[in-house]
Amino acid sequence: MWRPSRPSARALVVAGVGIVVLVLLALGAWAWSDAQQRRVQGAYAAVMTRVQAAEAADAPAASKAAATRDLEQLLARYPSARLVPQAAYELGNLRFALQQYAAARSAYELALQRGAGGLVRALARSGLGRAWEAERDFARAADAYGALVKDLDPRSFLYEDALMDQARALELAGRKPEAVAAYQRLLKDLPTARRADEVRMRLATLGTAAR
Repeated sequence: MWRPSRPSARALVVAGVGIVVLVLLALGAWAWSDAQQRRVQGAYAAVMTRVQAAEAADAPAASKAAATRDLEQLLARYPSARLVPQAAYELGNLRFALQQYAAARSAYELALQRGAGGLVRALARSGLGRAWEAERDFARAADAYGALVKDLDPRSFLYEDALMDQARALELAGRKPEAVAAYQRLLKDLPTARRADEVRMRLATLGTAAR
């Protein structure tokens, strides 16, 4: 009767060495990744200190431009870092403050493309709307705000302003029926909205009674 032979001592040693090598490689990769993330976080923290100073209301344009370059260099150096969505969003804000609206939209879109979630995702969508509105492209602004509204739950603290922004942009774009529907939706979804009186005034101006 055939019986399987036991592995030789040499084979066991080779297998053991192979396992050790694999473990060491895995540990090395983890250590490298951990060190890389620490470097990214350190670089990001240093840049964000300058960005926060540049975002102050009285910060000069030169300070904003310098912070913008810092963020651009950070994104170019670490294009796959987990912090890319946040950095791209902050870059959009600085470009918006410098009235570089097309460039601001590109940064906000990068934040969304790279998986921005939660508050950063919502604020990036809002930034897209604001950038289109600043260029008086109210139709695209309305669409951007509309995408934000779809992304939000009515219980979100951002929902009221997002829907108000959408309604205003629709009104400015000459899309009166859609603007009326958005204003009425706000009153329906948020009957105790803090801006309810303003909404009723806008509906009266548009010749429609609040429901």
